[in-house]
Amino acid sequence: MPLEILWSDENYVAVAKPPGLAVIPGRAEDDCLLLRLAGQLRLRWSGDADPRLRLVHRIDKETSGVVVFATNRPAQQHLSHQFQNNRVHKEYLAIVVGAPPEDSGVVDAPIGHHPQDALRMMVTPHGRPARTEWRVEQRFIGYTLLRVMPKTGKTHQIRVHLRHIGLPLAVDPLYGAQSDASAGLYLSSFKRGYRPAGEGERPLIARLTLHAEKLGFAEMCGRNVEICAPWPKDFRAAVNMLAKYAANRR
Repeated sequence: MPLEILWSDENYVAVAKPPGLAVIPGRAEDDCLLLRLAGQLRLRWSGDADPRLRLVHRIDKETSGVVVFATNRPAQQHLSHQFQNNRVHKEYLAIVVGAPPEDSGVVDAPIGHHPQDALRMMVTPHGRPARTEWRVEQRFIGYTLLRVMPKTGKTHQIRVHLRHIGLPLAVDPLYGAQSDASAGLYLSSFKRGYRPAGEGERPLIARLTLHAEKLGFAEMCGRNVEICAPWPKDFRAAVNMLAKYAANRR
């Protein structure tokens, strides 16, 4: 299935990354967003153009949303500099467990490596500064849809900060608070009396409940651009079912 190209010009290509696809190749896999997009765009290049896409930033494999590649080295350096200096505007949507007492907040807590687990990050006074702003988009019984704006770009920042304030992602094998947080979000977990028939229940969403919806930056000409990625089917299904069966009437 072709990737959805959200926006492009002579310097950048923005694409909607589907969940489950790494941005660049891993040690044990060749398939990735970069190679798929390069193959999809190959016929568009002229004979004098450089067909190589250049990495600027990444999002987690199990996160969906906007990813931007550069098409030349000056453009790569231009946007990379904005990321390094925290001048890129990022907005994510997160389905979390719990109900924040406030409608918005800020997490200003340094993040570093976990001493016992190389895969995990954690809030630690010895880490690097990290700041995340958030606000409530929609409340449900037992869950909340948050809009999250990371102001820095540390590894797993949103996941770590939300866990730190007691609002972990509903599905997250590393930082989820529930024992079944790695399996998925199921309708039976919030719809009263629901019992799946047949072979068993399939999750509404079986990956990180995190979507990179918006990305804003300055083009090389100085014009600001904001790119939006539509919600994937699994994320939309989860929010719709929560709104239908776990609506917060307060």
